[in-house]
Amino acid sequence: MAKLLRTPVRGSTTGRPIMVLLDVLGQRWSLRILWELRAGNVTFRQLRELCDDVSPTLLNKRLKEFRQLKFVELDEAGFGLTGHGKELVTHFSKLDKWAGNWSQELERD
Repeated sequence: MAKLLRTPVRGSTTGRPIMVLLDVLGQRWSLRILWELRAGNVTFRQLRELCDDVSPTLLNKRLKEFRQLKFVELDEAGFGLTGHGKELVTHFSKLDKWAGNWSQELERD
């Protein structure tokens, strides 16, 4: 996995960890999949339903990437966030709150 963090990604030739993260999160369905896993482990079928029936091929691809990046793990209860994944999603929650406040302000103007 260390090699992945030095590999150039879209928009960056450096492979810096922040650029790799932003590249991964910017892929279709990435944020939604991680967001839906915040409540706990779910089966593949449940996760697909939570994600508005995303293509099973795409869901499998994202889950494989997230497992390699140690954001997601699979156990007898289904797919769930790892410690890194949970920490990442807490940052999403802060952004969600910020976005709610921001949108309210825009609506007032």
